[in-house]
Amino acid sequence: MTTNSKEWIQYCTAALMVVSGVVLSFISFFTKGDVTDGVLWYMAQGLTFAGAIFGVSVYFKTKLGESEYRIKEFLSKQIHSNEKNQ
Repeated sequence: MTTNSKEWIQYCTAALMVVSGVVLSFISFFTKGDVTDGVLWYMAQGLTFAGAIFGVSVYFKTKLGESEYRIKEFLSKQIHSNEKNQ
């Protein structure tokens, strides 16, 4: 499984959790007149899951980008110092 397909699956499941929570909330409100505790709990779990998926993804991409930049900078300095010494 490639990284792109893993991200696609993560984003789809996060979006589906939020959408299912919203749909369940609307159904609960229009059938009973209020939103029950269980539905609110499910909605909160869906939002937490989606936030975790998007937050972790952004965090790792940022850290990976910083690491790549530092490695490239280090290698560039090493190459330039070797060129000066020769």
